[in-house]
Amino acid sequence: MIKSELVQRIAERNGHLYQRDIENIVTAILDEIVKALSRGDRVELRGFGAFSRKARSARVGRNPRTGDAVEVEEKFVPVFKTGKELRLRLNGKA
Repeated sequence: MIKSELVQRIAERNGHLYQRDIENIVTAILDEIVKALSRGDRVELRGFGAFSRKARSARVGRNPRTGDAVEVEEKFVPVFKTGKELRLRLNGKA
């Protein structure tokens, strides 16, 4: 599912809301998650899961085309851990 499909499904369930308002809300939520992760905060949505970031240390990589050594800088990657309720629902136990 992509963002526009999510907005469409929410609009179908909530006919009293304008689709542009729903799109603004979804965008605002996602933007706040990104901002929190960029600050180093953890974002937890009870029953759904938790977003956090993990540091990847600097290393020496290889250019796959030439085989030359390439310096890869330290970076952060997003991590998502599912919540208990989501895991149970996915496995048909809720």
